[in-house]
Amino acid sequence: MKSISYIVLSLFLLIVGGCITEFVPHTDEDPDLLVVEGLITDQPEAYTVRLSRSMPLGKAATIKPLKGCTISITDDLGNTYHLSESSTAGTYLTDKATFRGVVGRKYTLHINTNNSTSTRHTYESMPMELRAVPAIDSLYYEKVIIQEKTEDTAPEDGCQVYLNTHDSQEKCKFYRWDYVETWKFQLPYFVPNQTCWISSNSNEINIKNTSVLSVDKVTRYPLKFISNETDRLDVRYSILVNQYSLNEDEFTYWEKLQNISEDIGGLYDIIPSTIPGNMLCVEDPAEQVLGYFSVSARTSKRIYIDENFRGLVNLYRECPADTVAYGAPLEGLNVYVWVIVENQEEGWEVTTYTKGCADCTVRGTTTKPDFWTDYK
Repeated sequence: MKSISYIVLSLFLLIVGGCITEFVPHTDEDPDLLVVEGLITDQPEAYTVRLSRSMPLGKAATIKPLKGCTISITDDLGNTYHLSESSTAGTYLTDKATFRGVVGRKYTLHINTNNSTSTRHTYESMPMELRAVPAIDSLYYEKVIIQEKTEDTAPEDGCQVYLNTHDSQEKCKFYRWDYVETWKFQLPYFVPNQTCWISSNSNEINIKNTSVLSVDKVTRYPLKFISNETDRLDVRYSILVNQYSLNEDEFTYWEKLQNISEDIGGLYDIIPSTIPGNMLCVEDPAEQVLGYFSVSARTSKRIYIDENFRGLVNLYRECPADTVAYGAPLEGLNVYVWVIVENQEEGWEVTTYTKGCADCTVRGTTTKPDFWTDYK
């Protein structure tokens, strides 16, 4: 009897599982909204504005770049600076030789979609003041014990990067940080391209509000945790942190985005189109425009991490595929088989089917970054 009940229950679950279909709720949201991403600072560089179109709810999150637009930035002194579209579709750049943000000035972004959309619309940002930002006081790290050594397990370490900053003039109350990670890695095999570097931009939102504190000071802000599940800490790691000053409206914008990114994501959670930005459609002020045109001074600080960490993952333990006699012909197999270790004296070599095991440029570049210094 129990076995029959078990079979019936199994069949029921199989039928129910096979009938699951995706539910996409109906909304009044325009599925084709303009998305604006832009940032100008006081640093001598080309500033970037990216334009794209949003995807309907329930569709895959793919980028739809918006090409062929006319973009300019004006300041409160009446100057106009035009942006040119780069080779990357939907990405527009300023000329660093003629334009650089100045603290205290107000800047407005202007966008004309021309023939890029079914209707020609113009968009403008609110005038945004380029606010000064204090220097980062200190950037440091502490080793974190993920797992102590036991009879059955090896010890494992991670790394937590912290930041301290303050504004003695009490003017900067809302902070945002982003960063660029760069790390050196080496393949554990004797191959021509054995050593490479990788760079990666931050994908988290890091913000802090000090207006509710008695002093304008940020202490031990946990900026970045580096686990032992990557090879970032294996040879040498560097992180460059950028600090920005926000007004309260922009802080609220980033705070809401942060809540979305950290939420599990239920059916009735807040969605990005409900977050007001600072862009407006001139012809139709009721049209929703996503994204934000950010304006801020920027200060930066870099640290290197050389310490040894325990329990780091070995990304190449599955690399060896076979051992063959040294100099054995590999004709016809060179598309699929790469030599990763040679031992001419003992007359053998090891092969792999994974190119990344034999060539570090699959993941990174052999060109050392200009800023890089080596102590290890």
